[in-house]
Amino acid sequence: MHIGIAGAGLLGRLLAWRLSGLGHRVTVFDPAPDAQARGAAGWTAAGMLSPLAELECSDAHMATLGLRSLDLWVRIVAQLPLPVDFRRDGSLLLAHAGDLGSAQRLLALIAARAPAGLTPEPLSPARLRSLEPGLHGAAHAWLLGGEGQIHTVQAMQALAQGASDRGTRWRWSHAVRELAPGCIDGDRFDHVFDVRGVGARPDLQVRGVRGEILWLHAPGLELRRALRLLHPRSRVYVVPRPGDIVVVGASEIESEDRSPISVRTLLSLLSAAHSIVPQLAEARVVHSETNLRPALPDNLPRVEARPGLTRINGLFRHGWLIAPALVEDALHELPIEESVS
Repeated sequence: MHIGIAGAGLLGRLLAWRLSGLGHRVTVFDPAPDAQARGAAGWTAAGMLSPLAELECSDAHMATLGLRSLDLWVRIVAQLPLPVDFRRDGSLLLAHAGDLGSAQRLLALIAARAPAGLTPEPLSPARLRSLEPGLHGAAHAWLLGGEGQIHTVQAMQALAQGASDRGTRWRWSHAVRELAPGCIDGDRFDHVFDVRGVGARPDLQVRGVRGEILWLHAPGLELRRALRLLHPRSRVYVVPRPGDIVVVGASEIESEDRSPISVRTLLSLLSAAHSIVPQLAEARVVHSETNLRPALPDNLPRVEARPGLTRINGLFRHGWLIAPALVEDALHELPIEESVS
């Protein structure tokens, strides 16, 4: 079969890699100039794979998708042609003494929505120090076992390379104007996938939600897993990456402004991160980034399938967490895997 894909973000690259691996001819359209251009929302993410922690703004179905995706990521990363830093050592929820009430409300929410048997593990100060010696200042901590993280930039690059190695054709600098079942801008296909995110407007009622992250260079800092600081007004995460890099983020602003990071966000994120990792005081800000996460009115993902066309959109802040499972579900709904040509 000849498959057309509109959008070369995370979903588009996963679909291209998967479908070309099944032997199909795949053509991908995207307005970016090349595979390295960081326009899609998937580039601007810390890559936290936290199905339990994300229950604050999702539901049990999303957690199930996230748990399935964690297992899928293990297999995907092992097959990619380029190295991708992927860890599944769990993540930590942290709270200062004055924020225990807010933390307990979130923990109760997680307990009510989580799949059976999955609950945060309270950590004593000694246990926390043994897990993360570089942490100081958090009065309360919980371990979310089995959660993970993925290096999003490495994964985006590796998925594109892997799809190319399998024969995917890329139509860069091509913003899709007309899309219909079996057709993208006049080119005919056996099936079309629309995974353009915010770019799918006006076909879908999707909005952009601004996100902002910082890359810090912190030589000598030893962090083994992602951290999430619970605070009544915001959730701040700190995610270690290879090369002494730490990603700090979590801002979520109802705006489609793509301008550089604001001073307010910069100060808020860095102050919160420094409050639990004092060693970051000597880190250097090497990169800041903003982008728009695609969200539908209910902030939940949607897969719409009909003959000749499948749309996947609305991944909001859960893209890296649930994308592999959504892709597998979308393919299972079609006679694609049995129709290799």
